Amino acid sequence: MTVARSANSVESKSVDFEVIASAIAKAMCLGDMVNLRLIFAPFSPARPNSSENFDMPKYEYLLPDDELAEGKSYKDCLAEVRRLETKAHIQQELQANRPPQLPAHLVMTLADNAVRLGKYSIAAQAYELLRIRDRMQLEFLNQADAAFDAGDIAKAAKGYIVAVGLAYDYAAFPEPLPLAPDFQTRALLLHAEYPRTMADCVGVWETERLVAAALNYLLLDPELAARLDKRALDLRLAFLKEYVLQRDPGWAQFVERYQSASAALRAFADRLKASQGEQSLAEQIKNQSGEDPRTIPALLLGREIENGEWWQYLKELAAQHPAAAFFVARQAIGDTEILLPRHAPGSLLAQALNMPDNAVTVSAGN
Repeated sequence: MTVARSANSVESKSVDFEVIASAIAKAMCLGDMVNLRLIFAPFSPARPNSSENFDMPKYEYLLPDDELAEGKSYKDCLAEVRRLETKAHIQQELQANRPPQLPAHLVMTLADNAVRLGKYSIAAQAYELLRIRDRMQLEFLNQADAAFDAGDIAKAAKGYIVAVGLAYDYAAFPEPLPLAPDFQTRALLLHAEYPRTMADCVGVWETERLVAAALNYLLLDPELAARLDKRALDLRLAFLKEYVLQRDPGWAQFVERYQSASAALRAFADRLKASQGEQSLAEQIKNQSGEDPRTIPALLLGREIENGEWWQYLKELAAQHPAAAFFVARQAIGDTEILLPRHAPGSLLAQALNMPDNAVTVSAGN
């Protein structure tokens, strides 16, 4: 008797375990949770009942190149995958017709490598899968505090960067996800109210208030920031310097743009002072032959946003350089409102972050 096969059935194929092991080892080595999950997916080329194959060009990216294959990290991961009990587990899961149970020790290695490579969202997902994310976050915080006690501020800052990166948003829809550091929104909230006096500008706040606000803003969680409350002011300033410079490799470029924007602001302020009483501020802007102050936000950002409002420049700036939000202020000039460089002369936070001295002010009157 002949039994007709379903049109959707696929003949079982033989898959070389060494190829599977090399793909898994690459995902582990690079901290790539997406590729690890794909290898165990129902359509994966690693499954014997799948019509997909590793020799298809579209799956080349799953396999290591020669350079990666020669690295110690990859070889260590490959040896871990090849262990007899691990091999048996992997083969069993690839043959099972159900959601896979990923080998916990492989996921752990992947998560640790993701931390090492700065892929904190992936590490958070992997640790969460293992149900140890909160414990790992606390461990990094405790290590960071211990480094702080030992005077190693750089290591302490790194520990807090990792801990912040491992934060989770359990209110995310449709399922919990790693917490996204939405500095665009946080910066808008920081500058939500227009400063009526110079003292209202964020950058000229009293030092303790400014440092506390910066820690809350950058660490994303008041509880994490509160762990540093007991530290002396000079240590918190040193921490903020290390945190910003480690988290934002482009900070030096922002400082250079800040200097250019400050120079343009000083030039405008000098011209305004020279023509005081001759024209209204609105007329001064309209008739000036020098730099238009509305180009200053573009100097801060490094590019122009066509018809850009102050809040658009602030959002883009905060996305690139989160700490920049503490060195700018909204300013109404004539009939428009722009974003200007501003911080208090002699600001300890500005000095810690290598910011130029900037005491330029522009009247908001018409």
